[in-house]
Amino acid sequence: MELRRLGPVGQEKPALVHEGVTYRLDGLTADVDGAFLASDGLARAASALAAGELPVWDGADGERVGAPIARPQAVICIGQNYAAHAAESGAEPPSTPIIFFKHPNTVVGPHDPVEIPPGATTVDWEVELGVVIGAQASYLSDEQEALDVIAGYVTSHDISERNWQLEDSGGQWSKGKCGKGFNPVGPALVPADHVDPQNLRLWSRVNGEGRQDSSTSDMVFTVAQLVHHLSQYMVLEPGDLINTGTPQGVALSGRFPYLAAGDVVELGIDGLGKQRQEFVPHA
Repeated sequence: MELRRLGPVGQEKPALVHEGVTYRLDGLTADVDGAFLASDGLARAASALAAGELPVWDGADGERVGAPIARPQAVICIGQNYAAHAAESGAEPPSTPIIFFKHPNTVVGPHDPVEIPPGATTVDWEVELGVVIGAQASYLSDEQEALDVIAGYVTSHDISERNWQLEDSGGQWSKGKCGKGFNPVGPALVPADHVDPQNLRLWSRVNGEGRQDSSTSDMVFTVAQLVHHLSQYMVLEPGDLINTGTPQGVALSGRFPYLAAGDVVELGIDGLGKQRQEFVPHA
């Protein structure tokens, strides 16, 4: 079982996909958002599916695929959480999680085109495991409590403009992380009990050529450790998205050219789904 949001930008409707069949969820909830997740929405959706209460969505295959979660209140990101990526960035693996933020309006659909911002010359790709929070959480006592507040997982693309991130930053990375459409998410939200977050292959390609190919088993800090750590410093809200870091194989390494208009990035995480974006000139 996985949840999706289908339809034009700003008009997405919730859907549930099971065994290749897409069902409408708009009779159960108006959207896949924090309120839905916090009210045991995933369990209610599963029960409605088992009871045969969800209508099949005829024509679903022809709909645009939106981000599987409605605009979150926060997009919290972890930097250099794979040792090999830290090394290719010229840094040692961190001893404590590095945290930065993306603007929530960067979240777009997994196949939406992405604009190269005016003047940007160092736009980079970063496939990441995204964690979606399902309950308000603060000062969690241990890693099991951290896992218990996770609603599910998504494929997330943390697009970066490296000059803005590193040279124009003023000491913070977010300037290079918040361009228009800089966080494609989806296609699906897969419930947490369907996923082993530390045993997932994640990969990316640019114009058909391989770039990243790694496993979440290589994370410096596990998902449970990250959620527990974050809860000591902030209140996590239902629907919040946590990007857990990217593996080696990005343009920042110097081994590959940065993205330009006309380039196509494909990426995915086994069991969570694939994305495809064409990078286009600023309109």
